[in-house]
Amino acid sequence: MTDFKQTTSDIDIPNELPIISVRNTVFFPHQFIPLAIGRPKSLRLIEYAMREDILVGVLTQRDGAIDDPSSADLYEVGTIARVLKVIDLPDGSKSAFIQGICRFEVEKFLQAEPFFTARIHKLNDIEADDDLKVQALATNLKNLFQRASDLAPEITTEHQTMIANLHEPSIVADLVIAFSNIQVEEKQELLEILEVEERLNRSTYIFNNYLQTLELGKKIQTEVQDEISKGQREMYLRQQLKAIQKELGEFDDASDVSEIRKRLEEVNLPEEASKVAEKELDRLSRMHPASAEYTVARTYLDWLIDLPWNDSTEDNLDIAKVTSNLESDHYGLDKVKKRILEYLAVRKLKNDMRGPILCFVGPPGVGKTSLGRSIAESLGRKFVRISLGGVRDEAEIRGHRRTYIGALPGRIIQGIKRSGSNNPVFMLDEIDKIGQDFRGDPSSALLEVLDPEQNHTFSDHYLEVPFDLTKVMFIATANMQDTIIPALRDRMEIIEIPSYIEQEKVEIAKRFLVPKQIREHGLTEDAISFKQEALQKIIRSYTREAGVRNLERSVASVCRGVAKDVASGKTDPTLIDKEAVGSYLGPIKFYSEVAERIDEPGIATGLSWTPMGGEILFIEANKMPGTGKLVLTGHLGDVMKESAQAALSYLRAHAADFKLEKNFNEKYDIHIHVPAGAIPKDGPSAGVTLFSSLLSLITGRLVCNDLAMTGEITLRGKVLPVGGIKEKVLAAHRAGIKKVILPEKNKADTAEIPDKVKDEMQFIFVKNMTDLVQHSIRSKKSTTKKSNPQGAWDGGSLKTNVQDEVN
Repeated sequence: MTDFKQTTSDIDIPNELPIISVRNTVFFPHQFIPLAIGRPKSLRLIEYAMREDILVGVLTQRDGAIDDPSSADLYEVGTIARVLKVIDLPDGSKSAFIQGICRFEVEKFLQAEPFFTARIHKLNDIEADDDLKVQALATNLKNLFQRASDLAPEITTEHQTMIANLHEPSIVADLVIAFSNIQVEEKQELLEILEVEERLNRSTYIFNNYLQTLELGKKIQTEVQDEISKGQREMYLRQQLKAIQKELGEFDDASDVSEIRKRLEEVNLPEEASKVAEKELDRLSRMHPASAEYTVARTYLDWLIDLPWNDSTEDNLDIAKVTSNLESDHYGLDKVKKRILEYLAVRKLKNDMRGPILCFVGPPGVGKTSLGRSIAESLGRKFVRISLGGVRDEAEIRGHRRTYIGALPGRIIQGIKRSGSNNPVFMLDEIDKIGQDFRGDPSSALLEVLDPEQNHTFSDHYLEVPFDLTKVMFIATANMQDTIIPALRDRMEIIEIPSYIEQEKVEIAKRFLVPKQIREHGLTEDAISFKQEALQKIIRSYTREAGVRNLERSVASVCRGVAKDVASGKTDPTLIDKEAVGSYLGPIKFYSEVAERIDEPGIATGLSWTPMGGEILFIEANKMPGTGKLVLTGHLGDVMKESAQAALSYLRAHAADFKLEKNFNEKYDIHIHVPAGAIPKDGPSAGVTLFSSLLSLITGRLVCNDLAMTGEITLRGKVLPVGGIKEKVLAAHRAGIKKVILPEKNKADTAEIPDKVKDEMQFIFVKNMTDLVQHSIRSKKSTTKKSNPQGAWDGGSLKTNVQDEVN
């Protein structure tokens, strides 16, 4: 082998070589291999190389799955080889015997057809300074190879002999790795290392890991074989023992089987479930306890027996007591409480009534989840809650079939078992946030669960026997209905839980939040007390939300500050009044900015609905010399953009009626912006606000700064009804707005607004643009930023034909 190295070092290496690509292997210098040639490029190259008697470059593909690789799919470092012999095969392919000579690196590919050619340069080994260390590394690597030869089937006797007779350390490092079944990436890494000592170190590390894997595999195989032999022997002996016991009349089931049979006799299973359990128990009695199937069958029987098929809790039918419990836990929410009391009343008259399927829809923080727990406690039922937010797998609802390793029932059956009764209050939290992907649609799986006509025979994939869910009271919660599929929404009774008004928040804080936070912070009611004016200031100046979560956090911040004072030695009681709030919560976060913002033409206040509750919405318009372009910004959706276009089109069509400048749209570009720009906005309800903003901009008249508006507009000047009226009005009330313009057809929706809010606000109902202009636009042009906020447009500029048209 040493002579061969000396010979190959004298070979004249050309600067350009034809390149053959190989896949799933790396070819090393001084290696002899038969190479299967089947691809057209490779066949043409081999024929050319034999005919011209030239050397070839061998490069490995980065991805072996590519049939026709490009130059980018090949590694840059490979091995220069000589084609020794080519054999034609019956299928038209060839087998070429090639001999590795030395390493090379590609500088540039010159052509791809009819085969690859490249400009290359030869890579020489970098010899080590410490020859003794290199020899020691080579000897150690040869010993490891000898150990692996008994474990690796790919290492032949010829390989062992060749490695044993090698004396050149660099060749030992190459061929030990070449003869082993090691990953292509690791082989290529080794091929690219030129320092001999580093190559030996890396080869030793890679091969040592490979050897450990082989030894561990052999150990596992030996243990498995021993276990199988032991298990077969035990099974044979147990069968003999059973036969002997049967002959002597002493035969009895194994302890596990006896225990399960006894439990089955004590549990009154439904007929179908009982048949399945008996059949599975019969299978279990014939299995060996050490077998995997035994554990699966035993777990399945445990689930069947442990489910509360006939166990129910007794409902508390004392309506007065339930009313008292609900009132003590939650303030307001009259619609929900009324529905629960109606159910109890009917349940009292009809014992076998099916459980209701309710869905509480409302913004975050209004108490949907806690209300479910309160209902369960009031009725005397067990409470189960599962969160469906982000659930994407249908098996989460229906379970996995027993053919899968580690299979379990779905969350519905697991929750029923955990409750220990077949009539719990079962809360499906965040049902509007269910996802779906290739594993199925959980929303569709819930259709059977939440359908009273089907859920009496609900079948879980794991149990494969029907379970009656009709006694369960299902309560789902959601922030919005739109993301719930229509079929599922149709199966539930939707109960909307609105935002809280300030009065309700004050009462909730006084009754629940303040006492709770005082307890949780180790304080007493003697150490801290809140004035009502302090709670009102927290609500108005430090929170702006539909629910009370931020209110509770603010109360907690005040309690923490007082707790710090008490821990520091303060003994006097602390009274939190209006002035003291700022010392604990810092600067005011929210101001009523409506009047301040509408201080120039082109600004109007609208109302929007979000899953978090209602919000006020400022729309700003500006104009500049241009060619009539309409620019819309603020992260607007398509529907809102179309509303803006409709508003502008109506103004252009009726420019003379509004005494607007002739062809105003051809002289100016109009820019409409809706802050905040990072929040997506869409929907048709901003139509009246967009129209008012544009009319204010073009006429120079301010929009009244004490009102907000909502409604969809048409090109005929109609104002159409919109949704979310209650939430929008409550948002206006929170912001300190006293007047709201609403579509005429939304008049009935104001019945749901709390009386206190209606007493403090004025509602203006409009049918068309004429009504809108009369109530939203001031009668005089703006001259200063302190314009009279009253004095709406008298409508004198509108002609009779417009009045007739929009009516």
